[in-house]
Amino acid sequence: MRVTRKGQVTIPKHIRDKLGITAGSEVEFVDRGDDGVRLRAVEDNAEDRAARFRRWLDQVKGTIDLGEKTVDELMLEMRGPRDDIDAH
Repeated sequence: MRVTRKGQVTIPKHIRDKLGITAGSEVEFVDRGDDGVRLRAVEDNAEDRAARFRRWLDQVKGTIDLGEKTVDELMLEMRGPRDDIDAH
């Protein structure tokens, strides 16, 4: 299998058929370390999206230091006051 200049590969038909992959389907490549890469079809439903989001949160957890600030204080610092509720 060759990789194009754009980093694309053609998934063999028997694999697409087995996984139910059609044009427009979402797929995920999972790095398995020394065991290579796993390809899986991604079902696009709310439960699956929530599970992927939770996995992502687990990966980035602890990567930002808010110091003593709360999330609300940090958001105010980044965005500035909201005209609709902070106007005096």
